[in-house]
Amino acid sequence: MIHDVIIIGAGPAGLTAAIYASRARLKTLLLESYDTPGQAVITSGIENYPGFPEGLNGFELIDKFRKQAEKFGAEFKIANVKSVKKSKSGKDTLWQTEAGDESMMSLSVIIASGAKPNKLGIPGEDKFRGKGVSYCATCDGALFKEKNIVAIGGGDTAIEEALFLTRFAKKVTVIHRRDRLRATEILQERAFANKKIEFMWNSTAEEILGKDKTEVIRIKDVKKNKESKIDCDGVFIFAGYTPNTDFLKGLLKLDKKGYIISDDDMKTGEAGIFVAGDARKKLLRQVVTAAGDGATAAFSAKKYVDELRGKAYK
Repeated sequence: MIHDVIIIGAGPAGLTAAIYASRARLKTLLLESYDTPGQAVITSGIENYPGFPEGLNGFELIDKFRKQAEKFGAEFKIANVKSVKKSKSGKDTLWQTEAGDESMMSLSVIIASGAKPNKLGIPGEDKFRGKGVSYCATCDGALFKEKNIVAIGGGDTAIEEALFLTRFAKKVTVIHRRDRLRATEILQERAFANKKIEFMWNSTAEEILGKDKTEVIRIKDVKKNKESKIDCDGVFIFAGYTPNTDFLKGLLKLDKKGYIISDDDMKTGEAGIFVAGDARKKLLRQVVTAAGDGATAAFSAKKYVDELRGKAYK
């Protein structure tokens, strides 16, 4: 079976692409990873997506996207993608996607594989992962009721998650390597007003310590070159993201961080392959921009498939 488009990733970008592609009557297959949950799904609260003034959690929003894509006929399959490569069928160039134990063919591919949280790479981080070290407040926050927690980072994600953690924690200490936050003003205002949140400025995490679980984090004041320790039950790390694009190396042009380079129409350097969402090199990575990318990628894929079939509207 040859699909018109295979979409890799089931976040806002991939699901929006599936809505637009299937509604345009392209035979659409969306491949969803079974071990890498999308960032939107595990986000506790989304309050800046248009049309939802009261806000909603990420799972609710993604579920709405998914049902809408299913309504228009998109197919779904859970499988980890291993590779994408060129193939031939007569005069046509096809794309062969290896996922799980299957090999699937399509006329076009939309990469919406998203990104994963970065590690700090400090001693104790791997040892205590799942034993106090976490990268997802929504997933693990409830495990730390009335506990002392450390959150590392100063961007939107770090401050959003720190605020979420105050629902459970006794105290949240935010460690940031600079003397001011990078997060948007409204998040900063909320964090500074929250009595449960304290800040350790100009500081970096150096080591996580404990016996059977997280007990202490060693930090360093980068200006005073002085080290100290904080007693804590949990360490939540929000140190940016790395795109899930390893399976594309050697196929597409990536920047030095691994993000896919594309034009405004979501076209990559390979005809028939498009990109959308957090895996793409761009300025702003939000649910709303991912959805816009997905719609554009699907529209571009539709035009490409129509041209292959000699049905392009001119």
